Amino acid sequence: MAGRFLPGTEDLMRIRFAVSPLWETLAAVHTLGTPQRRSYHLPWARAVEAHAGSDLAPLRLLLPRPGFVPDFLTPVPEEPVADIADEIARVRATPPEQVDKELRACLLDPRRGLAARVSGPLLADPAATRDRLADLLAACWQRLVRPWWGRVRSLLEDDIVVRSRALAEGGLDRLFADLHPDVRREGEALLVEGPEHTERILAGEGLVLMPSAFLWPELTPIMAPPWQPALAYPARGVGRLWGEEADPPPGTLARLIGRSRARLLTALDEPATTTALAHAHGLSPAAVSGHLTALRDAGLLETRRVGRRVFYARTPLGQALLNGGSAGGDTGVRP
Repeated sequence: MAGRFLPGTEDLMRIRFAVSPLWETLAAVHTLGTPQRRSYHLPWARAVEAHAGSDLAPLRLLLPRPGFVPDFLTPVPEEPVADIADEIARVRATPPEQVDKELRACLLDPRRGLAARVSGPLLADPAATRDRLADLLAACWQRLVRPWWGRVRSLLEDDIVVRSRALAEGGLDRLFADLHPDVRREGEALLVEGPEHTERILAGEGLVLMPSAFLWPELTPIMAPPWQPALAYPARGVGRLWGEEADPPPGTLARLIGRSRARLLTALDEPATTTALAHAHGLSPAAVSGHLTALRDAGLLETRRVGRRVFYARTPLGQALLNGGSAGGDTGVRP
């Protein structure tokens, strides 16, 4: 089965990207209790387990099993990067009747098999439940996401740069070609594979695409009215989020330009900022900035400015050096 977004011409012109700290917070709660997702975030999971607390039960009851997850918990951002306080305020402003409707669709789904003694307390007073969940989300943000938000946000914004470039260079076909295996275009429709069959006809609202670190490797469409149509998808580079390098830089390259500079040159398969590289490699931004400047001055990197942010990318000379450094039998890095 599949969900279908049916956009009009105006909607296709209004596709935009957004970053939501609240979305990441709810996804982080889900990740802690989901082995498949947790495996991508083990350093983080080990760090937060002791502080997660036992009061996550109300949120976990609402998280994905078969069926619907309440959309009022994660209102789609109205700006490129949402402010967490504004997002929590929007949750608190949800009309009680909308809260009640979504809680019932979630908790009373027979596929969940929840006993009345479990679902009843959450359904008894929708406004009180809404406020309790908002408080819990705010606490989860502080414990689970805020300490790591710098690196998570850098990952999400770097993904948006890559996707925006794909959209500019190749249009919608290029954008959706590698967004996620479960997304494809079929004529003017956008199909999202999943267990639910839902259809949303867009009427000028546009479509918001939200990269997510903690959603990996899944995909979540937001299709039910009255909410802004949106699609949350796994961001690129999650495997490097917690500073674990997949492969060491080639030994000959490390001896030629130094270990840290070799690591940075090797890591730039996609353009990245100083901050993102510092988080990924456990180095200070000042140290990374110095290494990147030296590599740029040597003609191995170039800079690209996007708004107020500067991205570094390998030049053809840098790529040639990396390819040459990969040749030979020594692939270890010595201190």
